[in-house]
Amino acid sequence: MKTQLTLAATALLVGTAMTPALAQEKIKLGVIVTLSGPAAALGQQVRDGFALAVKDLGSKMGGRDVEVVVVDDELKPDAAVTKVKGLLERDKVDFVIGPIFSNILQAIHRPVTESKTFLISPNAGPSTFAGKDCNPFFYVTSYQNDQVHEILGKVAQDRGYKRMYLMVPNYQAGKDSVAGFKLDYKGEIVEESYMPLNTLDFQPELSKISSQKPDALFTFMPGGLGVNLVKQYRQAGLADSIPVLSAFTVDESTLPAQQDAAVGMFGGANWAPNLDNPPNKKFVASYEAAYNVVPGTYAFQAYDAAMLIDSAVKAVKGDLSNKDAVQAALKKADFTSLRGTFKFNTNGYPIQDFYLTKVAKRPDGKFQTEIVQKVFENYGDRYAKDCKAAN
Repeated sequence: MKTQLTLAATALLVGTAMTPALAQEKIKLGVIVTLSGPAAALGQQVRDGFALAVKDLGSKMGGRDVEVVVVDDELKPDAAVTKVKGLLERDKVDFVIGPIFSNILQAIHRPVTESKTFLISPNAGPSTFAGKDCNPFFYVTSYQNDQVHEILGKVAQDRGYKRMYLMVPNYQAGKDSVAGFKLDYKGEIVEESYMPLNTLDFQPELSKISSQKPDALFTFMPGGLGVNLVKQYRQAGLADSIPVLSAFTVDESTLPAQQDAAVGMFGGANWAPNLDNPPNKKFVASYEAAYNVVPGTYAFQAYDAAMLIDSAVKAVKGDLSNKDAVQAALKKADFTSLRGTFKFNTNGYPIQDFYLTKVAKRPDGKFQTEIVQKVFENYGDRYAKDCKAAN
């Protein structure tokens, strides 16, 4: 009997261990982000944050070597579709990680998920895939777009700002940002200004803000848009009289260019470099040592995306052939997030804490966002109730 039990246990171990052939096959990860034009700094943070995580993992996931293929979506939906099909068909990647912008995500979502390849977004989280169109092959390590903007709406309401001027880019994430802001804000909106994504000159809008004298400006202007807006806002003399509540306008991707012009401006985020926990402190120090810049949300969310994938690969012992098993492992999110509290909602978007942040200049001369207060705790998005996918 003892011999039989030993043979059975041995057979079980052999059945669950990774085969030598599988162990020799590399896990291929395709990163698609914006790496050209004014928004390149955002994509660079994702690329570098992800690369740092892979390095910290010893370039292995679940015992298998990892190969990362990085492509530039050029912030063009058509180009992004071509690039992502190359990742799927030529490179045969096991996971696609990206993109930055929601319009690019909307373009690549179908070709990736219909190929039954897992798509992990380290930034874009549009409402379109959070509700009834959620997908078991799609997971987000950032947020649902509305949520970050909800922070600023609640802060504006709580601080008694009675008149607000809203200025955002004219695409899906901009529309989501306004919807998010309006959830808690009940005061007067003196104007909603929707700007082209290639706007460089904000003087006409700044003149309107100056004449209408709102209590505060709410804006979402990522990348180069935010750099120009903040500099022109400060130069126009508005920063000292009309506070700025922003999302992705003053953050670690734009602060090296904005510098003193951004100091004192507020933001909303799910994280900040000074978030006080040991893994985050290690991450920030390692990132600054490797790249000589302060990491932003884009970098930390990409780091978490890599750790999420690693947790799933480990859970299935390196065997990615069973898609249902990989999906279940991703859903568990069995890793330590740099933000602390983190779990997936039913729609594959996070439940997490959110903060009001403020731009500060550090003693070493670098600029970073710092936490002012926690605004939402263990907060899930409002679209998850409509998700019927088996996430």
